[in-house]
Amino acid sequence: MRDDVWLTESPVGLIVRPARPAETTVLYLAGDGDPHATPEPVLDLAGHLAVRTASTVVCGRYGASFATALDDVGAAYDHCRASGPTVVAGERLGAGLAAALLLRLRDLGAEPPQCAVLVSALLDLTLEAPSLRLNASADPAFDIARLRRRVERYAAGADPADPLLSPLYGNLHGLPPVKLLAAGPDPLLDDSLAFAARAARSGVTVDLRVLQDRSLLRPETVTAIAGFAAEWSRANGSPVPSR
Repeated sequence: MRDDVWLTESPVGLIVRPARPAETTVLYLAGDGDPHATPEPVLDLAGHLAVRTASTVVCGRYGASFATALDDVGAAYDHCRASGPTVVAGERLGAGLAAALLLRLRDLGAEPPQCAVLVSALLDLTLEAPSLRLNASADPAFDIARLRRRVERYAAGADPADPLLSPLYGNLHGLPPVKLLAAGPDPLLDDSLAFAARAARSGVTVDLRVLQDRSLLRPETVTAIAGFAAEWSRANGSPVPSR
């Protein structure tokens, strides 16, 4: 963990603050939902993001099944919004939850985040995307059987095509600006490509970037979140520095 940020605990997850935080908060949803399980990579990213954006970063914690997970993420968003403008970002399953949160907020008529950034997003829990099969061999750490078991536990008997489980199948009209970051060899690539296409057809402002190599995703994540947050916070009258 960096020595130029401060770490505190909260009911919704760990909070990382820079020395002089701006008014914008970043709600970051990691791939497994529990930053305590593997804290180092999550907190390292959150620390860099806090310094880069001068924003408070909330590492939202969420439950193991999607019904409780979405409620947890909603509570984390409310916590962030109480402090001011908020940007939502997530990776893998956390990115899918971030997208589901956008749908729920829109349907409730609630204040949306300034923007959202989805990294290597899991947006289709039917797991029928061709890239899952074609790109699986490109990532030695990827285990499709393990992913299927994880998704089955997470869905807890719900229809995997439910838009709150698989935002790819949702009505995407009226969402805030969304940036999607993926890699060409990523098994989840097709989720990002399909979501970007459907969102664009629905009139959503979309920024899709596909990197050449999956190893570039982690170092590029902070840059992508910081840059997009700065762009749309300025557009909404809430400047966020991007250094």
